Amino acid sequence: MPFDPNGAWRLHPQVAVRPEPFGALLYHFGTRKLSFLKNTTVVEVVQSLPRHPSAAAALEAAGVRDSEPYTKALAALAHSQMLVRS
Repeated sequence: MPFDPNGAWRLHPQVAVRPEPFGALLYHFGTRKLSFLKNTTVVEVVQSLPRHPSAAAALEAAGVRDSEPYTKALAALAHSQMLVRS
């Protein structure tokens, strides 16, 4: 399924977030994949997804003006099963 920024998203239930000075590490216990988030805004958006009706709304709430690079990052996380539809 392609990433739709107008849809509701959340972290997969089997994903753990570990804060790091550079951003965060995401570990998926089911797929055993590891993702590095090297941007604190992306970390903020990912963690705030459940509080917003869409990924686009989470980006807006985080003050993101140019959403294209952030949308691509979220799409990559969805493709790797770190994010799932709510």
